[in-house]
Amino acid sequence: MHEIIQQLDEKRERARKGGGERRIQAQHGKGKLSARERIDLLLDPDSFEEWDMFVEHRCHDFGMDKETIPGDGVVIGYGTVNGRLVFVFSQDFTVFGGSLSEAHAEKICKIMEQAVKVGAPVIGLNDSGGARIQEGVASLAGYADVFQRNVLASGVVPQISVIMGPCAGGAVYSPAMTDFILMVKDSSYMFVTGPDVVKTVTHESVSAEELGGAVTHSTKSGVADLAFENDVEALLQVRRLVDYLPPSNREKPPVRPTPDSPDRLESSLDTLIPDNPNKPYDMKELILKIVDEGDFFEVQPDYAKNILIGLARMEGSTVGIVANQPMVLAGCLDIDSSRKAARFVRFCDAFNIPILTLVDVPGFMPGTAQEYGGIIKHGAKLLYAFAEATVPKITLITRKAYGGAYDVMSSKHLRGDVNFAWPTAEIAVMGPKGAVEIIFRQDIGDAKKIAERTEEYRQKFANPFIAGHRGFIDDVIMPHATRKRICRSLAMLREKKLSNPWKKHGNIPL
Repeated sequence: MHEIIQQLDEKRERARKGGGERRIQAQHGKGKLSARERIDLLLDPDSFEEWDMFVEHRCHDFGMDKETIPGDGVVIGYGTVNGRLVFVFSQDFTVFGGSLSEAHAEKICKIMEQAVKVGAPVIGLNDSGGARIQEGVASLAGYADVFQRNVLASGVVPQISVIMGPCAGGAVYSPAMTDFILMVKDSSYMFVTGPDVVKTVTHESVSAEELGGAVTHSTKSGVADLAFENDVEALLQVRRLVDYLPPSNREKPPVRPTPDSPDRLESSLDTLIPDNPNKPYDMKELILKIVDEGDFFEVQPDYAKNILIGLARMEGSTVGIVANQPMVLAGCLDIDSSRKAARFVRFCDAFNIPILTLVDVPGFMPGTAQEYGGIIKHGAKLLYAFAEATVPKITLITRKAYGGAYDVMSSKHLRGDVNFAWPTAEIAVMGPKGAVEIIFRQDIGDAKKIAERTEEYRQKFANPFIAGHRGFIDDVIMPHATRKRICRSLAMLREKKLSNPWKKHGNIPL
């Protein structure tokens, strides 16, 4: 017995050391934490329960049978974040460069399957050199096994990927299927083919950072949702993100007590909209002034800035917010903003998070680049997402809601539950000037006549009353009462029940 306990202690100690002190110091030298240090920061103190510490690879080729390290390059288990259960895997770059073997993949699959069974989020801390070459196709099979678990868990439990080192080749597809991807600047990257292959095939010279770094993916490609300065900041923000989310699709998001009264009035909102309809204003100011304690967890803040998405709380309960941003491209919908918002809407709908939509949209972005890029299908993704969603949906039109973009932005016709407008709302097929130039084409040479007709059109349509007459707007509310009216609507919708017709799945315009 004593001998076995001694063996156990030795194996545990060896597993905890990973690739050894020298390699851990090398990791620190790059500004990166070790796999276990990351878990310690992510989870509540003393809450981590580790599994499969003694698992080793089964490869005998290329001298691998002489080199085994308990744990085989990934630490797995479960613990709590602010007292709530989560499952986690953390790849250890100090062990075979964090490369994925058959055994490594089996460990990841094990906790993913358990997370789905019990209904708890999965957080992956990725830091891996990719497939373990010595194992050949067995490591590739391991990746595919992980991918299959990602798909089965999608929409069942929240999945969060934190890229904290290299992530290349097949390794990028597991994070790509998760709900959120967070990256660390200057120490993480994602790409399907690296700089050397790119140079060989396309003759382009590009660094790993330019090709697939955190800044590239959070500003240009939209692959990453957020980019942080270091490991510590990334892990603390994961804790904040988890706090907004339900553990699974079977439960509602957590409710956090707040001192912020749901009846709070915000008089400064009465002057938020400029008198000039072509002058921009910051939609984020509206969001911060109506949510609990001004706390807004924005997602993809540096990508497709003409639309804002993120999580906040109203009367203590999580809401997802989608809002046009007039400060960028006048708030027009384009390819990138449509994709960005559509994915977020589908996430909220999957996890019982009510959606608040703030609308100031003059239409879809015109131009050959948009049409050739498929704006029709990409715009339809957002339309599909809002139309399919069965969670409580509240919409507020602050100013412009023109053309097809009015329909797309969670209109009453797409089963919006409560649709409000401010007195400044303009709901019409298009802006007054463009409409008049089409209707009164014959008067285009007469500036005075066109100006009169434009004013006539503005008086008739550039207000919320036509939509109100038809019941497309439930009420015209004063800006200062926005928080109060939204909180009351959310309380009314708390037990909403709505289901779509049975189907295996729809065919979203991908």
